[in-house]
Amino acid sequence: MNMKYVVTALLAVTLMPPVIFAEDDARQKVEFPQMMQDHMMMNMRDHLVALSEIQLFMATSEFEKAAEVAEQRLGLSSLDNHGAAHMAQMMPKEMQEIGTGMHKAASQFAVSVVEAGASGDLKPALGDLAKVTQQCIACHSAYRIH
Repeated sequence: MNMKYVVTALLAVTLMPPVIFAEDDARQKVEFPQMMQDHMMMNMRDHLVALSEIQLFMATSEFEKAAEVAEQRLGLSSLDNHGAAHMAQMMPKEMQEIGTGMHKAASQFAVSVVEAGASGDLKPALGDLAKVTQQCIACHSAYRIH
């Protein structure tokens, strides 16, 4: 068996966070009416799909397409489509700030991924993409909607 895979598997298991059960969940509960909760969950699922599409476009060197997905589905340009202003009114201030940070990071990534296509240096774009997902992690670690 390849030692690289064994080490990777061991690290993955070791670094996995413990399973959190609802009764032990220390994240702040944020109350939304059911319709808004459903809308927010749909938006977040679309964010995951967008991140996957971005990675596929980067893998095929389609940097302009990656930028378009990032800006239109995750970036500041996406706020009106997501009903962000309406949703933000019900969020704690810190949750709003994390969300805004994610949208700003996505817009920055949209710029840097186009630059990566021109320069051939993917490192800055990958770093900016990580900043997007770091905002997702920050929000999902601190809050849960109900």
